[in-house]
Amino acid sequence: MTAQASARPGAAVRGAATATATERLQRLLALVPYVVSRNVVGMAETAAAFGVTERELVDDLNLLWCVELRSPDPYCPIDLSYEGGEIVVSEAEAIGRPLRLGVDEACALLIALRMLADLPGVGDGSALSRTIAKLESAAGAAAGPSAQVAVQVDDITAQSASAQVADALNRGRRLHISYYVPGRDEATERDVDPSYLEGWCRRAEDVRLFRLDRILAIEVLEVPGQVPAGAEHVDVDHGLFRPSPQDVRVVFELSAAGRWVAEYYPCEQTEELADGRLRIELRTPDTEWVRRLALRLGEDGRLVAPARLAEQVIADAALALDNYA
Repeated sequence: MTAQASARPGAAVRGAATATATERLQRLLALVPYVVSRNVVGMAETAAAFGVTERELVDDLNLLWCVELRSPDPYCPIDLSYEGGEIVVSEAEAIGRPLRLGVDEACALLIALRMLADLPGVGDGSALSRTIAKLESAAGAAAGPSAQVAVQVDDITAQSASAQVADALNRGRRLHISYYVPGRDEATERDVDPSYLEGWCRRAEDVRLFRLDRILAIEVLEVPGQVPAGAEHVDVDHGLFRPSPQDVRVVFELSAAGRWVAEYYPCEQTEELADGRLRIELRTPDTEWVRRLALRLGEDGRLVAPARLAEQVIADAALALDNYA
């Protein structure tokens, strides 16, 4: 056996307590083919790929060390090593191949791909068609139920919105839009006098930039677009987000699974931490969405600052748990 001395069976019982048994089993069954297909793989890389900490990964490896398979020999234990920060797995031929998609997984993926193929403006449709055909062949009978589902997509895409914006600009007309605001997770109705890629928003009484992919509905109004003479264009040379001195400074520490936050929200600073974690700093005039984000992240993120807001999040979480008591 080549597992290092610290690979004690008892250690696996204490690890990954936050994951359900089903989630951990799925991760273990995917972990073996992931390592076997690469021969040797680093601990940090593997932990990041599976969205766990290195400590949780060690617990998983310790549990694998206890697994016995019926192939290649009866009751043959998996042989593994993770000394020096590199993982090697052998004697695991019986589970060395990735799991097949389940019915729900195959159907969800096929329905999403077919919906994507029907959207206007998608690049190479033939590539999508080939992908769908290969997935249907690989999934076999599991793909059958997906053929019974039809998805209708509303005809409002960034491309169609852009065409209507261009039409309003050419004719000097006002726009009425239904616009999604992710910070408040709500759709807002606005009349906007367009000005190139920005517009004077009648709702906010200020210049606003609008992302076309967040416009839910759009209509060219038969009302002249009249941008006030004093309206100033947004300077985007240093980014679209312009924090004010009154904005609240917010600091999060994110796990590897929570790093998507840094890609989705504009951050002033980011700092790499151990175990694939990330520390981010951002500013916002509205802390309510920060509270919702912290609760949504759960164990994948910790609100560090401001301290009072972190205390409110803890209280919110405690109240939510009380409702399940």
